[in-house]
Amino acid sequence: MQFPESWLREFCSPALDTQELASALTMAGLEVESTAAAAPPFSGVVVGEIVSCTQHPNADRLRVCAVDIGGVRLLNIVCGAPNARTGLRVPVAKVGAELPPGDDGKPLLIRLGQLRGVESQGMLCSASELKISDASSGLYELPSGSPLGQDLREFLQLDDTLFTLKLTPNLGHCLSVHGVAREVAAITGASLLAPRFSPVAADHADTLPVTISAPDLCGRFSGRIVRGVNTRAKTPQWMIDRLTRCGQRSVSALVDISNYVMFEYGRPSHIFDLDKIHGGLDVRWGRAGETLKLLNGSTVTVDQAVGVIADARAVESLAGIMGGDGTSVTDDTKNIYIEAAFWWPEAVAGRSRRFNFSTDAGHRFERGVDPSTTVEHLERITQLVLDICGGSVGPVDDQQVNLPVRAPLTLRVARASKVIGMPVTAAQCLDAFKRLGLPASEADGLITVQPPAYRFDQSIEEDLIEEVVRLIGFNLLPATAPVSTVEPRARSDTQRGRFALRRQLAGLGYQETINFSFVDERWERELASNPEPVRLLNPIASQMSVMRSTLAGSLIQVLKHNLDRKVGRLRVFEVGRVFWRDASAQAGEGRVPGLAQPMRIAALAYGSAAPLQWSPGSGKDRLVDFFDLKADIEALLAPVVAEFRPASHPALHPGRCAEIYVGGSCIGFAGELHPRWCQGYELPQAPQIFELDLAAVLERQLPTAQAVSKRQPVERDLAVIVSERASHADLMAATYGADTEGLLKSATLFDVYRPQPPATALLEGEKSLAIRLVFADDDAPLTDEQIEAAVKSVLVSLQQRLQARLRT
Repeated sequence: MQFPESWLREFCSPALDTQELASALTMAGLEVESTAAAAPPFSGVVVGEIVSCTQHPNADRLRVCAVDIGGVRLLNIVCGAPNARTGLRVPVAKVGAELPPGDDGKPLLIRLGQLRGVESQGMLCSASELKISDASSGLYELPSGSPLGQDLREFLQLDDTLFTLKLTPNLGHCLSVHGVAREVAAITGASLLAPRFSPVAADHADTLPVTISAPDLCGRFSGRIVRGVNTRAKTPQWMIDRLTRCGQRSVSALVDISNYVMFEYGRPSHIFDLDKIHGGLDVRWGRAGETLKLLNGSTVTVDQAVGVIADARAVESLAGIMGGDGTSVTDDTKNIYIEAAFWWPEAVAGRSRRFNFSTDAGHRFERGVDPSTTVEHLERITQLVLDICGGSVGPVDDQQVNLPVRAPLTLRVARASKVIGMPVTAAQCLDAFKRLGLPASEADGLITVQPPAYRFDQSIEEDLIEEVVRLIGFNLLPATAPVSTVEPRARSDTQRGRFALRRQLAGLGYQETINFSFVDERWERELASNPEPVRLLNPIASQMSVMRSTLAGSLIQVLKHNLDRKVGRLRVFEVGRVFWRDASAQAGEGRVPGLAQPMRIAALAYGSAAPLQWSPGSGKDRLVDFFDLKADIEALLAPVVAEFRPASHPALHPGRCAEIYVGGSCIGFAGELHPRWCQGYELPQAPQIFELDLAAVLERQLPTAQAVSKRQPVERDLAVIVSERASHADLMAATYGADTEGLLKSATLFDVYRPQPPATALLEGEKSLAIRLVFADDDAPLTDEQIEAAVKSVLVSLQQRLQARLRT
């Protein structure tokens, strides 16, 4: 929230300078994010009046103005602004003045000069030239009563300071200048100017029928008719200046008035064109299929969960969020209806996010706006409308159907001392509540507090404790080191550290990414076939509404982000949690019953298999494939040997996907992204992805010392003919499954032969596999008989399991 210091000091002006005031607010929980000058430095600019304005003799678009700045003689100034006219009071930069720096960073020095043969003794300024605002359509028009010759910075209070507060959601009562002033008065003890709202006498008896059909949406609705307004009236400059310093641009007189009261007292309101309302107004929940064109030009479709204000024909406004275009005020509007209502925070919260926009009104209503002051603020808006736009007013129609009832809260003084961490007395607590304007009474160490209507953040005892400590001062809390039992948890020798795993992946060329655990529900459906993911009650964005059950979607998003920035080769990994419902999950440290949340490690490889480099050969650059990914997985798991079994996975290409087994248990999957998802996510090539259970990857066996054999091993090669369907895993299982009495130490496939037609050595559907067998005996030299028997045993096993035959 942004506001000028001068406006704040009209309500409460403590004996503190700007920086001391900012520090006091921050230490009381209202963080001052920044302070900035209302205007950049400039000098020599005063208030002047154009006495006469004549055409330049040598230029069609220039005029020669005689300007009075309260001196002995008039200044002769050449000006090209289209709104220069006799009687206009404007900023005048005298000769020698310095204007704010331009694009070159240097201040503009005003000198005596000649423009097309006519001497110009200064410069008439626009708001953009003074960097007061972005308006550059002409001269900055000052009020007719502006004192001639007065320094412009003093007249416009340009030495003012803009405060920007970063308010937490519980400080909705501070979303106005008066609300902040109320806090300043409590913090500093300075007096607070209480606002006075004088009722505006009605000129006629006209009212608009209003029905509140949804008391759980709207608890109070106040409104009145004003006829004969001049919507073309110009907003006063003082109001425009204040709105500008609050970060709000001027739109029209009626809109500006509504915004002004919102910033002044935190009361959002809406002004309807009365003649565009059909019948009366009905405050109700929306109906499925109803649509509304909003003031921002977008059209939304509402349902039963969205509050609306409707007339006899259609929906006219989103309750507490934004008005509709159909009843908007225009320059032709003559009669208006002003509305100020109390909308239940639960009925407004989250609604604007559904439509991908936010408004100042919705921001305030979803935090809670005082329901007791709708009529008072309506009177304030009415008076401003009459002062600026004129008109005749009708009586106030105030309907109260469901106002919040605030139950008293009890504060235990002993409990407050324990939570705060320092001794506090009942007198200190009562003083804090008195300064905050909270009615309180004390008896036997218990303080009963009645929360006011505007404090929606006070519902439990801890809320009262917070008020006490921030009024006492966070800076007075003692610096006490926490005392607790520290139990060191040494990692088992049978586990690797996570950082060692990260370093190993980095050594393989991967970069670590960290992503949100909140993901798009579409990812869960498509990449995990998970129709019922764990949903968030209050997602921060519609595309982050569920908890992920796989890391694959996050890595694909990282890939897409990098591809959009012309990164052609990518290796990324993530170590993070996944989530799914599991009735068997028990409660424990860091665990929630009924919810499994194991740690996973996943990686993605995309692009060329090797980075750009010089190669002496003429080999063509190839894309990364499954076997590159398999090599990285084997290196990650080494010395454990993993088994890769063909499998299917909703995210991966059928036939290019494998499940990874260690010790007979599946620990993850690996493969190429499914072509359907490559097309759906607009990926030029298919990435390779693997995801493993982190606990299984971290496990390792303790190394044991083994004596180096003194006997020379014996190698034998076998070439067998097998079916084309036989896999490498089948071949190794049959080879190691042979009864060699422990002599077979290793087996390696080193050749695959498929003859080209018209060769007839092999039948159709067959292939030749050559394997090298290594035999050894640590106790005695091998004899030919032992070797031949072992080779024969291997061959018999291959024949029995794979129907293999020896190739001759």
